[in-house]
Amino acid sequence: MSVTATATASRRRRRTGSVAGAVLLTLALAGCSGLGRTAVGPVTYTTERDQVVSTNSPSVKGCHRMAEAGAQEVVNGTLIDMILYTTPDCTGGGTIYVPTTVTDVKAPPSSPWLSYRFVH
Repeated sequence: MSVTATATASRRRRRTGSVAGAVLLTLALAGCSGLGRTAVGPVTYTTERDQVVSTNSPSVKGCHRMAEAGAQEVVNGTLIDMILYTTPDCTGGGTIYVPTTVTDVKAPPSSPWLSYRFVH
């Protein structure tokens, strides 16, 4: 009888410990999830003046402006998909969706890409 009571108490302690650990892990992940998240990897683009610009692991939040000359080719080397805009503030139509690890080259008569944001 004492073996059964000891085994039950031991299982109860393990269960309580598992629940407490799960709660602490959830709180830790929730507290850190919005802090400094980056799109791991580089965003590299070539401007209209053939200058190569690369930004490594930019923030996933907000709108990112490109060089004033704009981009004619964009390489999304990050782990997150992105959207390119022909405006400097990530608004308006004429956008293009660029999945992770894909390159986009704009069509010759179209406007250069001036900004981008990540899809998250």
